[in-house]
Amino acid sequence: MRFATPLIPARLIRRYKRFLADIVLEDGREVTAHCANPGSMMGLAEPGMRIWVEANDDPKKKLKFGWRLVDHENGHFTGVDTSVPNRALRASLEAGQVPGLTGYATVRPEVRYGEASRVDFLLSGPDRPDTYVEVKSVTLCRKPGLAEFPDSVTARGARHLADLAAMVAKGHRAVMLYLVQRTDCTAVTLAADLDPGYARAFDEAAQVGVEVICLGTEISPNAIEIGAPLPFQMPGFG
Repeated sequence: MRFATPLIPARLIRRYKRFLADIVLEDGREVTAHCANPGSMMGLAEPGMRIWVEANDDPKKKLKFGWRLVDHENGHFTGVDTSVPNRALRASLEAGQVPGLTGYATVRPEVRYGEASRVDFLLSGPDRPDTYVEVKSVTLCRKPGLAEFPDSVTARGARHLADLAAMVAKGHRAVMLYLVQRTDCTAVTLAADLDPGYARAFDEAAQVGVEVICLGTEISPNAIEIGAPLPFQMPGFG
């Protein structure tokens, strides 16, 4: 998925109110950018960090810049926009390019299911059960090479796991897909210390047959593309 317009380098001054970030552009201008990430962004919002933002000329938008990447200045990047995974994955799913999720005739996004949820993708095909796919963006890394989810307490995420488990009970297939928006990680695990409730919900879902798929990404200031599968490690292992 290529960015709509070329990204612009900047430095972070501060992130606040979850969705706002004050930044300084290379020409010295200080502006406020939209931050499309409701999580804690642990380790990704330190003042002075080099970041990349996307400009827009949409008259309907009050903020003319959107924060897209953290540049770790060592050749690695992290994507901070949580809307990217679904946009990038849809094209890959429709093209049959996601390992373990190929051969489906239709890919439908945002389908109502469970008690009050919308599944990210519902995959359907002949002679196979419907497959419900929930997608989570993973950006936390506290141990070199190991991506963790979540970066803060997420009751909504735990509810999604319960919804997936309910679909398995009805005879469908259900998949929890973690998309790692970092180029410096080679495995994925749960941050059970940050959200024990989510870890318990994951364990319960896994026991009834909810599957796990983890994918990496290839990130540059030009594009974010779906990468290779990554191994999943249960907390305390590996």
